[in-house]
Amino acid sequence: MRLVAEFEIDCDALPLVNVAATVPEATLILDLQYNHGKRPLFLVTVTGSSHQAVADAFTDAYDVREWTLIGQAGDTRRYQVMPALSFEEQLGDHIDDLTSLEALATADAIIERIEVLPDGWRQTGWFATREAFKRFSSFWQQNAGFRLSRLTRDGESEPPGEGLTDHQQEALRTAYERGYFDIPRQASLEEVAAELDISASSLSERLRRAETQLIEETVATTWPPLPN
Repeated sequence: MRLVAEFEIDCDALPLVNVAATVPEATLILDLQYNHGKRPLFLVTVTGSSHQAVADAFTDAYDVREWTLIGQAGDTRRYQVMPALSFEEQLGDHIDDLTSLEALATADAIIERIEVLPDGWRQTGWFATREAFKRFSSFWQQNAGFRLSRLTRDGESEPPGEGLTDHQQEALRTAYERGYFDIPRQASLEEVAAELDISASSLSERLRRAETQLIEETVATTWPPLPN
């Protein structure tokens, strides 16, 4: 099952963020061409700003070695940009775990779209599994900022709870309908367990696992890391 995720990474040290901050009226879409070793070539599609303003921003950017305008259609221009720094050099002072950063490049994921913002990157990507997405999001939560906008299965909307087992779904629904989650509580754990014909300890475990799954599917990926 592939997952489609839309999210923002808040990190002003990411490549070309300083350019986006200089021309905030522009939309910058970045394509990475991994054919130059540790310094991938950038293809940047720009709309919404003058060529001169963008040219000046590229020229003044500390992370741009050289740039070239390679095409234009109307007010949309495409630039080829050679970075002045590798990702490790650019992010080394901001990210503690560079080994994990390198591992993300080989993760079971394809980043389809990168929009460069004045304070980070907005991305859309495919992830082979939920665990692959969790590793990706956890890294950025711990090292910068991460905000999830949408997480669905490829090709369809995935409502929260899609990952629950049938027994977990049944336990949650019965507990909810009997008033177990009401304040004040209308049914005890033992009463709900009796209706499901299982022990109270089994019901408690099912509810905890279901609640954990729902938290992971909804809000957990948007939380910043706790302080050490």
